Amino acid sequence: MNKCLDSQQPEIVLLWETSIPNAILNVEYKEEPIYKNKLLVSTSKVSIPTLSVYRPKDKKGNGTAIIIFPGGGYKRISMYEEGEKVGKWLSSIGITAFVLKYRLPSDVIMENKSLGPLQDAQESVRYVREHAQDYKLNTNKIGVLGFSAGGHLASTLVTHYKDIVYKSTKTSAKPDFLILIYPVISMENTITHKGTRTRLLGELPLKESVDFFSSEMHINSNSIKSFIVHASDDLSVPVENSIKYYLALKKNNIPAELHLFEKGGHGFGLRNKETNLYWETDCINWLKQHCLL
Repeated sequence: MNKCLDSQQPEIVLLWETSIPNAILNVEYKEEPIYKNKLLVSTSKVSIPTLSVYRPKDKKGNGTAIIIFPGGGYKRISMYEEGEKVGKWLSSIGITAFVLKYRLPSDVIMENKSLGPLQDAQESVRYVREHAQDYKLNTNKIGVLGFSAGGHLASTLVTHYKDIVYKSTKTSAKPDFLILIYPVISMENTITHKGTRTRLLGELPLKESVDFFSSEMHINSNSIKSFIVHASDDLSVPVENSIKYYLALKKNNIPAELHLFEKGGHGFGLRNKETNLYWETDCINWLKQHCLL
């Protein structure tokens, strides 16, 4: 674990402590970070996944951990607006936050580009659970928070946490709770985000692939309590993604809370400036309701 002297800076850890599964070595494939005013705004061409750890100031916290999956359409990762800012917010309320920089689908660095992000997502939960003592965490209070395509990855994780997609430890990859912010949920052509689907599954995906990665189709009685936020005027990811997921949870009697804004569009991050209702406050109340804060 690499520790930084500046408490405002995250600790950066390599996700994979051994070899990265499903990887193809390609020395010409280089990550392409974008900085603005010395801030890492976004990055693309990720081949080496990491976790950025944001601890509460007293480094004790309340025992709850949240792993953040930023969005970016599986083309890039929004490292600041949906990563660092969120990690710092969560750490300010006593939660230990982990921002996952996951591999983005690419045939030149993966044998199966569709599984790479899911492998990283599963491993992130296993890593946090296996290092719970180091971070003073409760192993039954580990959640995931996903934005946009990161929401698709989060929902894929919670519906396929049991799937064996790489040789792993016996540690459970099942999160204890889920937070979704304007998520891509479905790969069905009528409501999906086309770019996200194409980058993950290709131009002409097989029906079984579409079904596998359409999370609303895999909700059952073992699914996970969820908090969901979406704007009705989202022109990038239709609000029907969140509604279908919520209704599937409701049908299976899984605790779920859905917040729909009239306005806000897509990609508003922590603060929807088009409404006087802020999802962070609702989320804090939901976390308290479930004894996670």
